[in-house]
Amino acid sequence: MTCSFVVYIDESGDEGFSFQSGSSEWFVLSAVVTLKAEDLETVRLVDRVRQTLRRPVHKPLHFRDLRHEHRLPLLAEISRAPLRVITLLVHKPSILGSEVPHRGDGLYFLAVDSILEGVSLLCQNAKPRVGDGSAEVIFSSRSGLSLESLRDSIYKLTQRLEGAHVRHDQIYTYTAGRRMGLQIADAVASGFLKAVEHSEYGHTEDRYARMLGPVIYQKERTCKGYGLWVWPPQVEYSLKNERRFDWIREAFEEEN
Repeated sequence: MTCSFVVYIDESGDEGFSFQSGSSEWFVLSAVVTLKAEDLETVRLVDRVRQTLRRPVHKPLHFRDLRHEHRLPLLAEISRAPLRVITLLVHKPSILGSEVPHRGDGLYFLAVDSILEGVSLLCQNAKPRVGDGSAEVIFSSRSGLSLESLRDSIYKLTQRLEGAHVRHDQIYTYTAGRRMGLQIADAVASGFLKAVEHSEYGHTEDRYARMLGPVIYQKERTCKGYGLWVWPPQVEYSLKNERRFDWIREAFEEEN
């Protein structure tokens, strides 16, 4: 039996901790989840946006290369699409001095574990009509990270997860040019990063994150922001008091 879901995962920001030398304050990892039966039609939204923007056919859309006015049509299409988004926002300065590994791919694997736990929960609660309930997970290729090491890490995670929704033998890596869904994941992760990371001029842009609100995964109608996680807990004070995080506080408020 075939899988029920396709998941695209990409990142934004970097994993460095040399903040005085240009490392980003935040690292963002996002998963875009589609139904396998509808995946091809769903990811074609990239083609529609490319046509709207009069971009060359088959040239990947990279969020960082788009002007603000060109990012908006892309995010608008995503916000209307039949997909769900799970995003982890990692505030790196708040985890300095902890036991979290700061070298190599340690932070990346930590974020992957958290994201896939959310994906597994989504698959468990979605109860799809087609497929075996599992997910095919597509990661954006990373230099220096082998598919084997990624699968090994995820195999260890699956031993702790309930059910068989995420399986290490259904993990793949592709470039954004090979799988259009990764261009959607890139836009989602980059959009959320822009909402929390100060630009060189000291500003953030939360419009992107607000536009993505309709597709953030919710376990129930009364549970907003279920697919939006901020880590570690030490950043909670800033979330409650800084204006740049107004949109996060609103995302976690329950609907009346």
